[in-house]
Amino acid sequence: MSVAEALARLHARAFAPTGRGWSVAEFSYLIDAPHCHLAHETHGFALARVVAGEAELLTLATDPDHRREGIATRLLTQVERRLAEAGAERQFLEVAQDNPAARALYARAGYAETGRRAGYYARPGGTPVDALVLAKDLGA
Repeated sequence: MSVAEALARLHARAFAPTGRGWSVAEFSYLIDAPHCHLAHETHGFALARVVAGEAELLTLATDPDHRREGIATRLLTQVERRLAEAGAERQFLEVAQDNPAARALYARAGYAETGRRAGYYARPGGTPVDALVLAKDLGA
């Protein structure tokens, strides 16, 4: 199994049933892009990109059977370090307003809300959920 296939499978498990898992083609494109950075472990990964001193956390996924083991915290720290080494001074991300576990993770890591995207996340059979835009200085 390729890295892109493994990431797509894990992403689908991590975001079911509230979100759409990304395709193998999407992961293939991103992990091959020179400005993207991947931090991964057996049960999780973080994927981010940096352009012109700003970074964006594209996705952070942890296998549902291995949550609350510190994986997301380790991966977020690893990818932040790589982004800072690549020249990023600040990282942005979006998180669903209805995801308290992820919001708590990002708050513990020093992210602060800088904006909101109304109805950004679609929910199957439900009302769209706002995305909170968070940012953190990386100190590059």
